[in-house]
Amino acid sequence: MKKLVACAVLGAAALVSTAAMAADPVSFDYPVYKDYVPPYVPPVDEGLKGSFYLRGSVAGNYAWSRQARHPDAGDVFSITEGGWGYSAGIGAGYETGTGLRFDTTVDYLANNDMTADIGGVDHTLELRSTIVLANAYYDFGLGDMGLSAAGGAFGYVGAGAGVAFNDSRVSDGSFGPWGSNTSFAAAGMTGVGYDFGSIVADLGYRALYIASIENDNETPRYALDDTLVHELRATLRYRF
Repeated sequence: MKKLVACAVLGAAALVSTAAMAADPVSFDYPVYKDYVPPYVPPVDEGLKGSFYLRGSVAGNYAWSRQARHPDAGDVFSITEGGWGYSAGIGAGYETGTGLRFDTTVDYLANNDMTADIGGVDHTLELRSTIVLANAYYDFGLGDMGLSAAGGAFGYVGAGAGVAFNDSRVSDGSFGPWGSNTSFAAAGMTGVGYDFGSIVADLGYRALYIASIENDNETPRYALDDTLVHELRATLRYRF
């Protein structure tokens, strides 16, 4: 009987203790913030991806030839003054996503007043050319992250080769007839730009080499050798 009473007393004590513990509020040894906001985690840069693009450029230019000559007579004349002009062009290309990109460009180039002294008389050139080039470039990032899919500032270097379809005439006080020729052409480029996403803008320098400018319709016919055209170019690219 005594054992039964003892068990009953122990059971009642356990029930009272459990009820008391359930009534007590839960406490923690560290603070709890109900308005906790997790830290911002920026999206992962998945890297550059390849894309096609269209491009358009405008430029101002300054041209100088190594020499002028009359091929039939063998006479060679010095250039005394360079010519000034402009160009505008379009193109299409592909960027690989590794920094390399490739395009083909077609530019219309105009340059006037390059001058040669021939027998004490100034002869000035009027040049109109269509320049077709295949080009390759390497883009490199200028920010802390380098070249990034997030865009930003970048620099580039490039080179191209192709042909120049030239139309030219010379004035010694009055202009002679137009004459045409086709010549090898090449270019080296460098510049800086900014990648806005689908639109990319850049400002750069292009050194354009035209091997020969000739006019067989003039009497005597003439040629200009190794013409170098310095261009300051502004370009917009549209990715798609």
